[in-house]
Amino acid sequence: MDASRKLATILLISFFFIIVRSELPGTWELVIPNAGIASMHTAVTRFNTVVLLDRTDIGPSRKMLRKGHCRNDPTDPILKHDCYAHSVLLDLTTNQIRPLMILTDTWCSSGQFLPDGTLLQTGGDLDGLRKLRKFSPCETNELCDWEELTEIKLSEGRWYSTNQILPDGSIIIVGGRFANSVEYFPPRPGGAVEFNFLAGSRDNQNDNLYPYVHLLPDGNLFIFANSKSVLYDYGNNIVLREYPELMGGPRNYPSAGSSAMMALDGDYSTATIVICGGAEYGAYIERNTESPAHGSCGRIVATRPDSVWEMEDMPFGRIMGDMVVLPTGDILIINGAQAGSQGFEMATNPCLYPLLYRPDQPLGLRFMTLNPGTIPRMYHSTANLLPDGRVLIAGSNPHYYYNFDMEYPTELRIEAFSPEYLSGDRANLRPVMEELPSTVRYGDRFDVVVSVTLPVVGIVEVNLASAPFATHSFSQGQRMVKLSVTSALPAAMVGRYTIGCTAPPDGRVAPPGYYMVFAVNQGVPSVARWIKLIS
Repeated sequence: MDASRKLATILLISFFFIIVRSELPGTWELVIPNAGIASMHTAVTRFNTVVLLDRTDIGPSRKMLRKGHCRNDPTDPILKHDCYAHSVLLDLTTNQIRPLMILTDTWCSSGQFLPDGTLLQTGGDLDGLRKLRKFSPCETNELCDWEELTEIKLSEGRWYSTNQILPDGSIIIVGGRFANSVEYFPPRPGGAVEFNFLAGSRDNQNDNLYPYVHLLPDGNLFIFANSKSVLYDYGNNIVLREYPELMGGPRNYPSAGSSAMMALDGDYSTATIVICGGAEYGAYIERNTESPAHGSCGRIVATRPDSVWEMEDMPFGRIMGDMVVLPTGDILIINGAQAGSQGFEMATNPCLYPLLYRPDQPLGLRFMTLNPGTIPRMYHSTANLLPDGRVLIAGSNPHYYYNFDMEYPTELRIEAFSPEYLSGDRANLRPVMEELPSTVRYGDRFDVVVSVTLPVVGIVEVNLASAPFATHSFSQGQRMVKLSVTSALPAAMVGRYTIGCTAPPDGRVAPPGYYMVFAVNQGVPSVARWIKLIS
């Protein structure tokens, strides 16, 4: 092929890519050019701020602590006198970043919001292994910061563990490297409780880390590790059921699939779990960065006694993808790579294309490929639903320290992905939530008032979304509950509608605490307002 024909072919392929890309749903925007840290853990607070966390032994970040607030730790192997921030707070209203001070190492730790809106943060590495920390969020004009608890500590070291809020508002902390047990916050008598399932699901790659934990509406826990899963009665420390094995290789850290529970609705008696992606077994211990990722997904009705895994394939193999349950109940799968495994320098071929998983579609038609990003988001990246319906994308540091002179550099930029429901041609359908109570009790009936530009046709959903703790391809505590609602009735003011809602019946369906409330009109969500659910 001569040079002119070769150039023409390249231009044609490039033009075709641009056209195809421009026609795919969703848009990207750069929110923060430099957050100062690469977020390994991310959580959205009820004050519409975002807590971002890295680790303390990573060396200098690119954000200084406030003057006079340096960290002094003579035992730290990296920074004995440290004036750099390893946690920051993002104000979503102004896009301003404020440094926070974390003292002990949060590398590969876990977290969950308590019923009062406080973020509990547990475990980590080195001096953080048995630590408990709290962040009590505040108004953006106040100076809240991390608090290291000194009176109590974890019964066992928790590195790569998972947290889940329970119906009574307490937190169960599950697993961790060489921790085949569970424990609770507030601490319960006796400390850690042996949980043999974790030991039985471990292999020579330790593929039972960051187990997937979902609270089912019957009050039991669905716990998945490696390729196995059980129904766990934590109150009596009894495994009630072993589910069929999910074929297709290991799915947890370091093999790095992801999992989500679909939105709860109707009479809330049914809960369905989906698990997608993962690395080839052996990729991690062999440090095989070219080993192709799995594209298979398993879906199971965890509340059905005779349930089995229903299998399907994503358009792309993916490890380290993040699953975000959107206000509509669809699931966004975003970030990750197509080869290798989790770990420093362990993955290649970034997967830039997000996917929309539509649970209500027939098998074979559930995945929609979305508009690709341009920034690789690999090891230590996160994705979180925001109150305005966008998804915040942060992090990616596949290196032990911060390193910007690499093929996949440490990533300090923060982006937002807007699903198709936020496109301009749907703006007339987007409801505005005008009125709702700030607090509701279980089973209460209450009214939500919305305004919509175009007349309402059909049912306007009112859906509760939790604020999970996102880390290592799993959002701990993620939950979507679709409320029972009446038809939207015209209110006294033109363009306004009143929707009668019934709060969830109990903490098994929705544990107590703060939730984002979205009104969803013909698949288009409002900007959420926060509500506190109490008993």
